[in-house]
Amino acid sequence: MGPHLVVRVGAWALLLALAPPISHLSAQATREPSGSDPQATPLFHDVHFHLTNYVQRGIDVRRYLELVGDRVGRTAMFGIPLQQKWDWFVSRERAPDYYLRSNASLYYYSFVDAVIASEYLSLSEEEKKRIDPMITGFNPTDMYASDHIERVLRTYPGVFAGIGEFSVHKEFVSPKVTGHVASLGNPALDEILATAADIGLVVILHCDVDNVRPGPDGPDHFHQLLDLFERHPDASLIWAHIGLGRFVGPPDAYVELIGSMLADPRYDHVTLDISWDEVAKYLVTPDRIDDWADLFNRHPSRFIFGTDAVAPADWEAYLTTYAIYEPLFEKLDPDVRVRIERTNYERIFDAAIPKVRAWESRLPARPGGGSPR
Repeated sequence: MGPHLVVRVGAWALLLALAPPISHLSAQATREPSGSDPQATPLFHDVHFHLTNYVQRGIDVRRYLELVGDRVGRTAMFGIPLQQKWDWFVSRERAPDYYLRSNASLYYYSFVDAVIASEYLSLSEEEKKRIDPMITGFNPTDMYASDHIERVLRTYPGVFAGIGEFSVHKEFVSPKVTGHVASLGNPALDEILATAADIGLVVILHCDVDNVRPGPDGPDHFHQLLDLFERHPDASLIWAHIGLGRFVGPPDAYVELIGSMLADPRYDHVTLDISWDEVAKYLVTPDRIDDWADLFNRHPSRFIFGTDAVAPADWEAYLTTYAIYEPLFEKLDPDVRVRIERTNYERIFDAAIPKVRAWESRLPARPGGGSPR
């Protein structure tokens, strides 16, 4: 057993010891959904939810709303912009449904945006208030990506609130994608972020802070990522997973590194998404939990909760990430917890949506599409 695997197994053992089972969470978390009380205070808003998976299958949005009921308020909803190819010569009859289940390539799947829009438009006006759809079906290495974003908004006015989650550097995913590998220095990425800023779209960007095998000089992507953030001060940016991943753990002194970023006014427009159970395992450990809780308490407006659930089968599966974070959340000042779970989401999306609708209203009228919210 290699040293990296030992660390990984050890981290999970500590995590399982710390994380409460779902049955031990609050009554609000474990009660049955009612969906009948619009005044009920939800557990959280979810800034990171995938309706579909890597083969574009999942659950429909109405089933999702039934599953969560009034226990979840608003949700940033998106698919996955990459399709895992089923290559007969690689896996024969075994149909892969995840990128780690096949050596075959991934490719960008633009129809995902039409799927998400169609799901949203199937909802009642009251239900629509709980869903904030996101555009993901573009190639971040393509200078035409911004055209795709604008075309989707023209085709489905009144629907989308932002773009993402889309990935630049992602462990094991990036090298599998057909075509040019996405990078932080590609001018296509700058064009995408400039377009998002001009329109007012929220941006959810996945970029691992480091490679799976860390180098000797600190995290490989951190400083280039900060340069990108600095170049786009007018964009509303959410950095997914605090830059961590399944196999990309926190570099040495990562709390201090993130703290220095949050203290720098050049990055005041960047919020950190703490979604994914794979990320929670790195934060909720005996040697790190107090440091992360202190950082959250010092920067309450800069963190935002999401599940990173992918087409969940039931409430317990959906709540996994939240349950893991419960010991950390209990260490937060009460008002800080409210911000991370709910009000930071409201501030970001409530500021963005009117800007996007205003941009759409300046376009020539087109048949079809949605009605502005």
